Amino acid sequence: MSEYQYYEFLAIDRPLDDDEQAEVRSLSTRARITSSSFVNEYHWGDFKGDPRSLIEHYYDAHLYVANWGTHRVMLRLPCDLLDPDVVEDYCVGDEASAWLTDEFIVLDFTSEDHAGEFDFDYDPETLLSAIVGVRTELAAGDLRPLYLAWLAAYGVWERDEDVFDRDADDDLEPPVPPGLGRLTAAQRALADFLRLDDDLLTTAAQASPPLEETADNPGDLAAWVTHLPVSEKNRLLVRVLSGETTRVRMDLLHRFRGEAAPAIPTPARRTVADLLDAAARLRADRERRLALQRVEDEARQEQAFAPARDRRLDKLAKDEDTAWSRVDTLLATRKPADYDAAVTLLTDLQALAEREDHDDAFTSRTLALRQAHARKPSLIERFNRAGI
Repeated sequence: MSEYQYYEFLAIDRPLDDDEQAEVRSLSTRARITSSSFVNEYHWGDFKGDPRSLIEHYYDAHLYVANWGTHRVMLRLPCDLLDPDVVEDYCVGDEASAWLTDEFIVLDFTSEDHAGEFDFDYDPETLLSAIVGVRTELAAGDLRPLYLAWLAAYGVWERDEDVFDRDADDDLEPPVPPGLGRLTAAQRALADFLRLDDDLLTTAAQASPPLEETADNPGDLAAWVTHLPVSEKNRLLVRVLSGETTRVRMDLLHRFRGEAAPAIPTPARRTVADLLDAAARLRADRERRLALQRVEDEARQEQAFAPARDRRLDKLAKDEDTAWSRVDTLLATRKPADYDAAVTLLTDLQALAEREDHDDAFTSRTLALRQAHARKPSLIERFNRAGI
């Protein structure tokens, strides 16, 4: 398996100055580095830097993918916008972890799937831009990304039975945030990146209250801003002009939602076993419905084709010997297209034999054909696939 690794870092709240860019450049001479981003791909070798250190000192978001199945995303947020005590409830081993550095908390979400070869059917450079919006959502008080990471961590159990001890069956889920049944685009991208099973998400969302659509109503926002002190507005404008636009927006949304959001009842907490078992039942029910639908579709198709097939078999019965001669002629050509035509004709002859109760005669003749053409593996494979 050829090696591939992709690293991307984003500076969102504050761009890197020239000295900081030079420090980062010392870690990789081939990376594409700007004041707000770092991107590098490796087809051999490894990145010399430590992603943890880079996100602690320079960047606000990091994404890593490798073609042996590792997906990792890290997000750095100010602790005054995302309470570390709240985050702790959603941490699960190495799959969903967090740590503190200065005034920041760093979230670290990882998904591993080493089942086999990985050929990317997506462009890695599009991933972080699709996901990074959850950082602003978290800062504004939306805890759905944390819950998604927690759920994806336990969802790994369905792919790897050894990832958790059996005692984890009784672990209780963290507080269920509202709106799991209607994720944002960034949250959907995060769920996909962490390989969160759709049935498990659907199961979890059953206990999630609807998201209040009025939370960010422009009229409510305008009224709330109107009542802010003029001195505070001036201070916020200075911060915007100083390049802190994103941070100011997060601060204001965090305050607004904290003051304006209505109280939401807390649903009863379920165990990990409750969630996984319910998701398995949901999956099994859907697969049964799909299987039944396939059977019904095949029956309808068979019923629709039956009259035409009967007419074809009636015609074949009037000159069956000519049909067998035609089969011999087609098989003698050694051409794949003629092999396919012969197998199609033999399939009709087999159906005719079953209808006329001449199965033994058909079997005898096809066994003779197999013996006569035993050194034609592609033809024998066609016979096997068609059940002849």
